Amino acid sequence: MTTLDTREQPVSQVEIAEVVARTAELVDEHYVFPDVAARLGGLLRAEVDRHQRAPSWAALADTLTRTLQSVNGDRHLGVRFHDRPLPEDGGDPLADDLPRMARASLGGIHRVERLPDNVGLLRIEPALFSPTLAGEAMTAALRLVADADALIIDLRETIGGDPEMEVLVCGHLFDRPTHLYTMRQRHQADRQFWSPAPPTGARFGGDRPLAVLTSATTFSGGESLAYALQQHGRATVVGERTGGGAHPRTGFPVHAHLHLSVPVASPVNPVTGTNWEGTGVVPDVEVPAAEALEAAAAVVTDPARRGKGRTALSS
Repeated sequence: MTTLDTREQPVSQVEIAEVVARTAELVDEHYVFPDVAARLGGLLRAEVDRHQRAPSWAALADTLTRTLQSVNGDRHLGVRFHDRPLPEDGGDPLADDLPRMARASLGGIHRVERLPDNVGLLRIEPALFSPTLAGEAMTAALRLVADADALIIDLRETIGGDPEMEVLVCGHLFDRPTHLYTMRQRHQADRQFWSPAPPTGARFGGDRPLAVLTSATTFSGGESLAYALQQHGRATVVGERTGGGAHPRTGFPVHAHLHLSVPVASPVNPVTGTNWEGTGVVPDVEVPAAEALEAAAAVVTDPARRGKGRTALSS
């Protein structure tokens, strides 16, 4: 007997109506911007007939995501189909998979290398995992490049991250506690994130040249680190404009095979008063991602060009 792929299993209109109603309810309650949440909830309810024409759960996830992203293009907002049934305890499949991802990627430390002219290179991929999962690995990597004359941090394949890991990294790159951003949250008090006082031991510090590589793939937590270093004048960003996803998310099951991702907060940079949502991080030196490493090496080793960030480059 042939087993029908869950992705293609037929769905009932009653089940779809229940999923749409549950999705609208959760977005109404949790999405970071209440006015946008109300518009999205109304759209979902108004378009239930269109969603009921979805031939499968996978197709329904696609149509719901298009509706959810139709108002402000928030790429953290959407519904994902899972072939295997979701955990009965309502856990977040993405969050639950992070320990495995961290182990499989050596804590996100993809590459540490010494380039010519004593330039250090640290490539982080696929994510800035939490310090609980990868703090020791990240600290070890940062200490390996501590004696470099200049440093390049490669975020071209960094698609997410934990704010606490960003704080840890910035502690090695600033010489004093620095206000990185304030997280505005809908249902909780605002929370400030600061780089800590410089840690003891070997560290790169806040004076030597620093460049950050980006690509169109760089997203979310990768963008957050690049934006903070750029806007505080600590690093020159080299490469491509990033994906434009600033809002931290949380997840909710809306069906045994469908998981809803809802942004619940918005970071505010103290320098710009805003963030990179929808616009991406704009490079100081814009080149194709494949050429970014060579371009960054020229920036950090050229005394005439190795200022810190946009302000130094334009001064």
